[in-house]
Amino acid sequence: MNIAKILEKRQQQWAELEKLCDSLEVRGKDRKHGAAGISRFATLYRGACADLALADSYQLPPATVTYLHRLVARAHNRLYRASRIDPTTWTDTVFRIAPQEIFVDPCVRVATLLFFGLFTLSALIGANEQWFPDFVQQLVGQEQITQMETMYEKPVGGSLNHYVTMAGFYIMHNTGIGLQCFAFGILIIPCLFKLAFNAVTLGAIFGYMSREDSTGGDNFMHFVTAHGPFELTAIALAGAAGLRFGLGLFYTNGLTRMQSLLQAATRAVPIMAASATLFFLAAFTEGFISPSPLPYLFKAFWAILSAGLISFYFVVLGFPRNDESDPGHNGTIDPLANDESP
Repeated sequence: MNIAKILEKRQQQWAELEKLCDSLEVRGKDRKHGAAGISRFATLYRGACADLALADSYQLPPATVTYLHRLVARAHNRLYRASRIDPTTWTDTVFRIAPQEIFVDPCVRVATLLFFGLFTLSALIGANEQWFPDFVQQLVGQEQITQMETMYEKPVGGSLNHYVTMAGFYIMHNTGIGLQCFAFGILIIPCLFKLAFNAVTLGAIFGYMSREDSTGGDNFMHFVTAHGPFELTAIALAGAAGLRFGLGLFYTNGLTRMQSLLQAATRAVPIMAASATLFFLAAFTEGFISPSPLPYLFKAFWAILSAGLISFYFVVLGFPRNDESDPGHNGTIDPLANDESP
């Protein structure tokens, strides 16, 4: 086998890849290639990687090896480059690409179904003591229940300085929860356990405090109603981002481990960004609206409005359109996806 002659015949593909790199480096032109162009670019990039491996193995002339190194590095930077902040495309990214990527991602579906399913089930069991007596006590402990009832025995309130301080505290606290769910996602099973544990625990507390005989139940509902939709959705999305990243570690789909992780990170960014935004909104609400003396009707309206905005963003804006490409797949096979494309 004459490797030098084989690589010489592939110079045409190298030239085509170089031209595509030139085109993609011009702002705005990368959007004109469409799915077929990006797929061709990825094919040429993989071919160049294989050629470089052959050139290195058979110790071809240094000039050829150096050229291929530069070409592969350049193509890699174009294929996996970080998204630039471009004011002209910011609106399109936030209100079209991001919600559609999140909508079609099966990791988001798994995380949200797991979290909200267990949360709802646990809340129903916690609210009905006759179903499983002492369920909440055995799950969270009598000491924590007593602390919760003591905490909400009186209405929560404070001065403006108190609200600002608590908003900052909740931002740090909520961020910690989100980072834990995301970090555990790299190993998948711990992430699912963390999501399930938070869902069951929070649901049990919600259910217990909604009982008529619970001490401070009304004050508890006054406090948690407003920020609940933002905070619960943010936790589920943080877990989904972690699952997406962990899936890239264990399911490479023919890519190298590092390339698979980079691709998974690219898909996890919109999910984690949405989670961080919701955590911030939850902390703002939890610091200023939840403990305020505003009537419960306003807090309930805020919760309904929040849930409506979340649904509109992730469901209405995220529902797949007949675009040129599917933003949620990026040319890869997802082991969590069904056989039929969404």
